[in-house]
Amino acid sequence: MEDYLEMILRMQPQSGEIGVNALAALLHVQPSSASKMVARLRQEGFIEPGRYGPISLTAKGSDYGSYLLHRHQVLCEFFCALNQSEDELEQVEQIEHYITPKTVANMQRLLPLIKRFSPTE
Repeated sequence: MEDYLEMILRMQPQSGEIGVNALAALLHVQPSSASKMVARLRQEGFIEPGRYGPISLTAKGSDYGSYLLHRHQVLCEFFCALNQSEDELEQVEQIEHYITPKTVANMQRLLPLIKRFSPTE
């Protein structure tokens, strides 16, 4: 569910709205799977219509999606600094759904220290 919200939020500024088929293609899932998730997101109040038409986020969906993007960015920055790497996306994708907001906040607070004391190559 989180991957769907994050992708919808990423795509809305570019296209304004996104359809189920486009969302499925971006997430590398079948349109039927995307359609089921869109129905769930609509039922939980994260998106507006979108069964067969364009999908747009509600205020609730936008708020939660913004948090998800923030979490993703903090984790990417944290692991890149920690591991002295430019690309930690795979690792972030594997763990981001298991990290609590408190842990994200603590990682964000630690980032300046990690960057300050990381050896430079």
